[in-house]
Amino acid sequence: MINLPKSVNILESGPRDGIQNEKTFIPTAKKLELINALSETGLKRIEATSFVSPKHVPQMADATEVYQNMMKKNDIQYLALIPNLRGFELAKKAGVREMALVAGASETFNRNNVRMSVKESMRQLSIVIETAKEEGMFVRFSIATSFYCPYEGLVSQETVLAMVKELEEMQVNEIVLCDTIGRANPKQVYELFSRVLDQGSTATITAHLHDTYGLSKANSLAALHAGISSFDTAIGGLGGCPFAPGAAGNDSTEDFVFMLHEMGIQTGVHFEKLMDCVKLVKSMTKRSLMGHLQQITNKGHEQTVQ
Repeated sequence: MINLPKSVNILESGPRDGIQNEKTFIPTAKKLELINALSETGLKRIEATSFVSPKHVPQMADATEVYQNMMKKNDIQYLALIPNLRGFELAKKAGVREMALVAGASETFNRNNVRMSVKESMRQLSIVIETAKEEGMFVRFSIATSFYCPYEGLVSQETVLAMVKELEEMQVNEIVLCDTIGRANPKQVYELFSRVLDQGSTATITAHLHDTYGLSKANSLAALHAGISSFDTAIGGLGGCPFAPGAAGNDSTEDFVFMLHEMGIQTGVHFEKLMDCVKLVKSMTKRSLMGHLQQITNKGHEQTVQ
């Protein structure tokens, strides 16, 4: 019998990971409209923006304006991605209290992503973690390319497990294993998440999956079966990484919620309000959305998951 959790916690990464790769700059007002709408769906975690170099990720150039002007709800966690010390200082100045840090398990990817070796990233971010913890901030750490690297291929599980152990010693609140290019298969996902959980992690372990090869739902199920109940998704299936050639969008939030509700797993998300956000996202991008539910016009499907 498949082992499944009774409820799942979803972090909506659309406003950050979902739109960071959009070539046409999305007006700040539109970003705020999306974040505010997502805040009305029942989602309790939203990755709102990223304090990165506007030269390398132009879409996030308005990070401070977005973070300071969105309508925050007390029961929702609004996170901002921080790649380095400079980003940390900017985020702190903007009032961010929930930090989402990132480093790659792959050397080549990490150098392309943040212009540092993995060792250099971990050294610099350890300073951020220490300072943030001292100030009572929430610290989430994403391990990019936990399964495959677009440049080096298969990533060793031992490399990822060592990074997880190092982060545990730093006492981060959450560790995210990312299938950055969507290349992992369910067997790999089940094995790696099972091994991480077997290490006796005190941090929340989260799955961040992309749908490049159409395996995100199968991989989500594998992670659920391994004992994971915390996931990242993006509205409409938006996403992709500027530094991961060929990476498709994130697992679609509405599709994932639909699947979970059909399986009797609670999310706390209001499906109709979520679909309203999909319509909003459609007006913000020229790309075809990856999510399947937005292509279905039969309202009977929506009613089953309200």
